[in-house]
Amino acid sequence: MSERDDRNAAIIAEFRANAGHVGGPFETVRLVLVHHVGRTSGTERVNPMAYLRLDDDPDTIYVFASMAGAPKNPDWYYNLVAAGRARVEVGTDTYDVTVTDLEGDERTRLFDEQKRRVPGFAEYEKKVEGIRTIPVLALARA
Repeated sequence: MSERDDRNAAIIAEFRANAGHVGGPFETVRLVLVHHVGRTSGTERVNPMAYLRLDDDPDTIYVFASMAGAPKNPDWYYNLVAAGRARVEVGTDTYDVTVTDLEGDERTRLFDEQKRRVPGFAEYEKKVEGIRTIPVLALARA
């Protein structure tokens, strides 16, 4: 198991043990657990992700394929887009979602809001400037 897998396993365990709350560097960040299937491997996976939920649309959450400012998109991004659906754990609630890859003004508006709420996302954006645009996915309750 990789260091990233170990870290994710610890975050997932803490999330589930504390009704969706995680401490440390994620104490002030809203996290969701996203269940998806590898597009080539068929392996079931779970990834913790920071998310944004807007007051006027409680049935949709937005996740950001920032990969902490790495030069490439995370594998989970491609898995979710390919599948078009997933399952999420938000707090103690678990439900199915449809996945939409957002573009243009809508993507920019939501990423800007996430940067306002979680300033670290502005740092991620600076790291990838000129390399890639960080994707934003809408996960809508199915």
